[in-house]
Amino acid sequence: MYQLEEKIWFWALSIIPVIIVLFLVLQFWRYKAQNKFADKKLLKRLSPNRSVFKGVLKVIVLSLAFLCLTIAMVNPKIGTKLETVKREGVDIVFAVDVSKSMLAEDIAPNRLEKSKQLVTQIINNLASDRVGIIAYAGKAFPQLPITTDYASAKMFLQSMNTDMLSSQGTAINEAIKLARTYFNDEEQTNRVLIIISDGEDHSEASAAVAEEASEEGIRIFTIGVGDIKGGPIPEKRNGVVLNYKKDSQGETVITKLDEETLQNIAEAAHGAYINGKNTKDVVEHIREILNAMDKTEFEAKQFSDFKDQFQWFLGFGIFFLLLDIFLLERKTAWLKKLNLFNENL
Repeated sequence: MYQLEEKIWFWALSIIPVIIVLFLVLQFWRYKAQNKFADKKLLKRLSPNRSVFKGVLKVIVLSLAFLCLTIAMVNPKIGTKLETVKREGVDIVFAVDVSKSMLAEDIAPNRLEKSKQLVTQIINNLASDRVGIIAYAGKAFPQLPITTDYASAKMFLQSMNTDMLSSQGTAINEAIKLARTYFNDEEQTNRVLIIISDGEDHSEASAAVAEEASEEGIRIFTIGVGDIKGGPIPEKRNGVVLNYKKDSQGETVITKLDEETLQNIAEAAHGAYINGKNTKDVVEHIREILNAMDKTEFEAKQFSDFKDQFQWFLGFGIFFLLLDIFLLERKTAWLKKLNLFNENL
């Protein structure tokens, strides 16, 4: 397990593309200036030991130096000891809709990205609760089991997309059935299932399944993402919208937020429906709900005694800087023998 102490320093990596661009501009300017001064054969005679390869190598070495120094300033830490601690909290499973309708852009940037933002912000505001993640469309898929590792939860969350499940459609009942297997019967913690969806449900059994889950002590809260007026489903390639999804009659499909379905599912499991338009309001609402619940004590394993690792990257950074100083732009004997880029022709 690792930690990144000063993530803000990652912005320093923007120096690397600046170095590369400046090098390319300099090379282009030098090439144009030299062509005006003399032809290629004369330039070779005037400067026989000039190496293009070493110029490229200097840029690579300098970029590696800045990369290492930046990581050193971020100061990664590695946990060296795993210990068992007692914590109090609630078990929360997030079921995220990844059907194609979640690509609709009636809420910025689109429904799926908005769902990820909501879950990420909710996790950021948790203290000692455990979380799990489910992805669902026509079927449900376990993305992450119950854990206290919030960093892993957010990493798995960001990898979710509408192509991860081949079975399309939206079957919320499948997500509820899978969520029921997530909770450990031996640990009677408060159990919460948060469903994030546009509410388009192709199953009529979701409310009944939610009621069954409620009998097992699972409270279901639903968060609706999208607009009740709806929007088309874009078909993209490389981030560019090529068309919009059509029905069998060739008409553009308009997908709408179905709040009624989500409300019925939440009510069947003694939960509540929340409109997901305002992230801050959603996070605050969920916080109030969780704070009102009784906390159950459970054991969890976590890393402790984190040790700094910046010194390794600092050392490599200094090494690359020193290497850059000694890398002259003239050819050495071994470089002449290699004849890279056909420079000796």
